[in-house]
Amino acid sequence: MALIDARTARVLTTVLIFTLALGFLYVARETLMAFLFAIFFAYLVDPAISRVQHWTRSRGAAIAVIYLLIVVVLVTVFFFVGPRIVHQAEKLSATLPALLDQVSSGNIAVTIGTEHGWSAATIRETQAILASHRRELLAITQRAGLRVAEVAKSSWLIILVPILAAFFLKDGREFSEVGLSLVQTRPQREFLEGVRADLNQMLAHFIRAQLTLAALTLVVYTAFLGIMRVPYAAVLGTAGGMMEFIPVVGPLVGAIVIIGVSVLMSYPHWIALIVFLGLWRLAEDYVASPRIMGKSMELHPLAALFGVLAGGEIAGVLGVYLSIPVMASLRIVARRWRLYAEKKRFGPLNEYSFGTEVNRQS
Repeated sequence: MALIDARTARVLTTVLIFTLALGFLYVARETLMAFLFAIFFAYLVDPAISRVQHWTRSRGAAIAVIYLLIVVVLVTVFFFVGPRIVHQAEKLSATLPALLDQVSSGNIAVTIGTEHGWSAATIRETQAILASHRRELLAITQRAGLRVAEVAKSSWLIILVPILAAFFLKDGREFSEVGLSLVQTRPQREFLEGVRADLNQMLAHFIRAQLTLAALTLVVYTAFLGIMRVPYAAVLGTAGGMMEFIPVVGPLVGAIVIIGVSVLMSYPHWIALIVFLGLWRLAEDYVASPRIMGKSMELHPLAALFGVLAGGEIAGVLGVYLSIPVMASLRIVARRWRLYAEKKRFGPLNEYSFGTEVNRQS
């Protein structure tokens, strides 16, 4: 009698292969992040390339035209707006260490308290609280500095991602057809085709919608902060727009950064900023986002929060940015797998009703 039957051996082999695959993905996560960003960039520009292709009759020429237009737009924007943002960022980075030292030592309480007419007792109590948490404040500052350095370290993606995306844009369909050709059974092929179709629709819509929301937030933040004469308005508005790419957590972090810098710079109307940020959050969550994003993601806030935290632990800042589409992709795979398992169990007669449910939910 065999010690391990065939079914147990298959299960153990599957678990081993799955574990090795996860280990490989974790080790190669930085390279994987570059390819994922390239795929998202390809989804972003593919509609424009498809339109230009009708005129050029060549996929390669259409890609070249769109890439050239992107370079022209970026150079134009950087020429007019870039110097101002860079100048403000340099001034803020030079001023921030001294301001953070004032916070950790508690001296900021004296400055703010004097400007706003606090009592001497309130100033002393606030100063004592900040001084007693000096170590924690310094630790938070160091972690924030490491995150900024991590983003700067990943700047090479700006060059690599468009190059990789060009290959996906030109030969992406052939890549997917080769993957489908490796599957021999009809149910498995239908499962993969369904996953591919759902992922194409979800990612294309999500990337464009998220970029639209981020650009809208950037313009509104920058305009309002500039009108209110908030220090470093261009830098803070740009940071708020970039944070919009991270659902749930990003807008909160962006608001904290804007309010924090304003308070540190002794900006007098920081309460008006809090009111504005709260009103804009309500307007975007209940007006702009439902119209632009729709129901393509359908992620519970807890699932989104888990994805953001897990993405940050696995791949840092890049993992945070990719967490939501990855979680939505896993949701699509799970739904399609339910359909596949249902068809295997009950046969093709159940395909219509169950498939209709999945498509309606998608």
